[in-house]
Amino acid sequence: MNRRRRLVLAQGVCLTGNAATLACLPAIAAAQSRTLPVIGFLGTTAQTPQLVASFVQGLAAAGFIDGHNVAIQYRWADSQPERLAALAAELVRAKPTVIVTIGGTPAAHAVKRATSTVPIVFEVGRDPVETGVVASLGHPGGNATGVYIVTGELNAKRLELLHEMVPRAVTIATLINSANPIAQSIENEVAAAARTTGLSSLVVRAHSEEEIVTAFVMFAKQSEALIVSNDSYFNTKRELLIALTARHSLPAIFEWREFTALGGLMSYGTSLAGAMRELGARVAKILNGAKPADLQ
Repeated sequence: MNRRRRLVLAQGVCLTGNAATLACLPAIAAAQSRTLPVIGFLGTTAQTPQLVASFVQGLAAAGFIDGHNVAIQYRWADSQPERLAALAAELVRAKPTVIVTIGGTPAAHAVKRATSTVPIVFEVGRDPVETGVVASLGHPGGNATGVYIVTGELNAKRLELLHEMVPRAVTIATLINSANPIAQSIENEVAAAARTTGLSSLVVRAHSEEEIVTAFVMFAKQSEALIVSNDSYFNTKRELLIALTARHSLPAIFEWREFTALGGLMSYGTSLAGAMRELGARVAKILNGAKPADLQ
């Protein structure tokens, strides 16, 4: 930030006269030739522009502007987890100052395997200690820190709230992304919660628009309400999912409030946009010299 202000002042001096201009041209040329700090950005699937904008807003609030005093390089795995390792290695080769990962634990692990020195700032929806991303929440250690959004553990609570909303329900369905590495854990949690409340559970896994549409036909015939489980791919299909719940008159609960903003019935969780802004703020701290191991 201080370097940026000095450059602006130098340019102001150069405009006051030809002699001054000639005198400071070498300094300006050297400053302009400096490479901007690079932020690598790795996501499991392309997020909506609004969410990326929230991350950029978090950076901007701390004075970091893409293309001005930092450069952001985005990489998206397009819902193909097997691509994460190659994309992480590609970002590391760009010699970034920091790498951001979003979309869950797999992206964070991919970058951790690719580098033990470049600072990593992650966004995950599962306990990062339990999944081995950091040593502890209070003292992350190593080169990783981030934002832990408690969401994956909330599927049981979502079922409970949905049952209160639709007390006549006998069977509550759950839509799970079949490509999600923790799909089985989600299914187990929901099934256990359904047994506790005396409900039947219908779980369908889907990983394409066609499979989602087919799943909703089954839900409409065999269940009275629906949980759309936490998943970054489903987050990119918000409009489709909300349209299908309306088409089949199926009460549903979602992960993020962004679903209800588009017309979804209800959600239980935090604001993803808010989490992305916090992610940007944390990256800014790294750019200003903070060490990941010191950021809780």
